[in-house]
Amino acid sequence: MRSWKVYLFALGFVAALSALPAMAQPATGQDNTNNNGNGNTGGRGNRGGRGNFDPAQFRQQYMDRIKQSLGATDEEWAAISPKLQKVMDAQRDSRGSRGGYSRRRGSDQSSTQPQSTDQQQSEVAKASAELRAALDKKDTPSGEIDAKLKALRDAKEKAKAQTAQAQKELKEILTHRQEAVLVNMGMLD
Repeated sequence: MRSWKVYLFALGFVAALSALPAMAQPATGQDNTNNNGNGNTGGRGNRGGRGNFDPAQFRQQYMDRIKQSLGATDEEWAAISPKLQKVMDAQRDSRGSRGGYSRRRGSDQSSTQPQSTDQQQSEVAKASAELRAALDKKDTPSGEIDAKLKALRDAKEKAKAQTAQAQKELKEILTHRQEAVLVNMGMLD
């Protein structure tokens, strides 16, 4: 059952990504040449490999598609969107992917590098990073690993409860059709 939810969420995310090629095109009149002047930038534009990707614009387009899928009026959307955003934030936090840490790719070193972010790191991400740091040290006592593991599990349980509460609040204002659409997208259980 859980694999279907993951599949449906991924399907919704892939649909949202369909707008990326259009957003990655250079704006009219924008110089898109690299330092050697040959104009071949590999699709990266002048923004360090990010092209013209604007996360806020992407987020807005994604939310607009959800609004359209729900068939929500502007008044309904004004009530739905903040509760939906709360669900999306809670789901992201429960996965621990806000801020977080990642391993260096292509390196023999097993240290972690903080990812740059302008958002607060979730409790799950913090607990996961602390556990990962403890595991990276080969001489970490098993008691410390157990404590970090318990902290991660506790943070995940708390995040699940927050997600469930946010989903409950959202369901209360949805029509049956809108609820079904969001269940199909993986936003609701």
